[in-house]
Amino acid sequence: MAKEAAFAAVDLGAESGRVIVGTLQSGQVQLEPAHRFANVPVRTPDGLHWDVLRLYNEILHGLHSAARVHGDALIGVGIDTWGVDYGLIDAGGRLLGMPYHYRDVRTDGIAGEAAERVSASEQYARTGIAQLPINTLYQLLAQRKTDDRTLDLAQSLLMMPDLLHYWLTGLQSSEYTVASTSGALGVDGRWATDLLDRLDLPTHIFLPPTPPGTVLGGLGPAVRDECGPLRARVILPATHDTACAVVAVPAVPHQPGVSHAYISSGTWSLFGLELDHPVLGEQERLSGLTNEGGVGGTYNVLNNIMGLWLLQECRRSWARQGQEWTYEELSGLASEATSPGAIVDVDDPAFLHPDNMPAAIARHLQRTGQEPVEQAALVVRAVLEGLALAYRVALERVERLAGIRVDTIHVVGGGAGNGLLCQLTADACRRPVLAGPEEATALGNVLVQAMGAGEIRDLAEAHAVARSSTELVVYEPREDADWDDRAQRLRAQRDYPVTGAARR
Repeated sequence: MAKEAAFAAVDLGAESGRVIVGTLQSGQVQLEPAHRFANVPVRTPDGLHWDVLRLYNEILHGLHSAARVHGDALIGVGIDTWGVDYGLIDAGGRLLGMPYHYRDVRTDGIAGEAAERVSASEQYARTGIAQLPINTLYQLLAQRKTDDRTLDLAQSLLMMPDLLHYWLTGLQSSEYTVASTSGALGVDGRWATDLLDRLDLPTHIFLPPTPPGTVLGGLGPAVRDECGPLRARVILPATHDTACAVVAVPAVPHQPGVSHAYISSGTWSLFGLELDHPVLGEQERLSGLTNEGGVGGTYNVLNNIMGLWLLQECRRSWARQGQEWTYEELSGLASEATSPGAIVDVDDPAFLHPDNMPAAIARHLQRTGQEPVEQAALVVRAVLEGLALAYRVALERVERLAGIRVDTIHVVGGGAGNGLLCQLTADACRRPVLAGPEEATALGNVLVQAMGAGEIRDLAEAHAVARSSTELVVYEPREDADWDDRAQRLRAQRDYPVTGAARR
């Protein structure tokens, strides 16, 4: 790996997007931002949608900037996004309507209706995916229920990164890791056509899954006209952002029966293990454990936790009231505040899409017999402590169900830069927390592209390159017996089915 190779990682999150160039040389990756932009959904009379045309234009802008700086050294381009959302393509290759946002309310109650036709246990045994309201499977059922004609006109279904890759290359594909979030892909890696048939959903729209690291093809003429002459090819990363982030976890090999856990911390928090097998069973289903596809034959066995979404929405609500803070300022205020002692169950479904998050938190506390907190610093502190408690419960769950002892917790993604959250996590879980990298998804995107280009041999080497490329911050747990009591109180107050929250 002495020769320099550069890859453009397009990483789209629920709140923002970025084009980052990763340069691989001498066993390390250096990340350099080429373009950053906001990701703002659009609400129309028929629901909440992603502004996918603007996102595509921002991607082209970022690739132009990357090409101007790196030229022929740029050999790969790959896009990762959140899971579950999709576009439908007609026989002429045209997009049928703007893709819906997973937070659109049209799927409310659909999972229960699906379970009347195919039991939740059978769905889980077939796919390994928790029955979350925003799964692709339930979005398609919502379209069928509302007589949405686009489903009848569709010739193919492309998940969000597949759609954007299609526009870059003119080639349609269905990358495996993001397909695995749909609730329609079997744990065997093939589409669950028997399940789709029983739910009266079309099966012909699902393309054969393509493994991460596949070289899809060159950029189309219109893209080259827009971005300048590029010899780079589209190399499919793990197009699901969580799978990318897991590749970038700078973990060391463990003995059998012992493992690290990871928290991919951003709008959503994904707490899980990277295993070579799925973890299936009725207890696993009832615990909200999900088995998403990973790189190199692995499974990301994890719990979906609501994540920093609560803080993002609090900040948005306060800004509407004229109180504007940066995330760093809010974290600083919370660090100086005394714990309010409140138990915020961040996985309460009421937090999925409220109009006013601080008010939703206040109602949650009242409903669970607690005093509401109103001061911004105390609300933020309560949210961060609630996340740490959710991680504690998830840790206990995955250790028990997977039969593995976790010795360390790696926090990657944006939450790795929140020192208070990382320390609270170490305290609550009583495990050392290793924080970094913050740009884990972009780094993982680059690493998988490099695997596809033959620059990195396998997943083990990818983890080693991640270690060499990351400066870790270590948080040691502090003794505080109060976390045991808080965890017990959280378990006691959960009076609704524990199914995680929803996937990013």
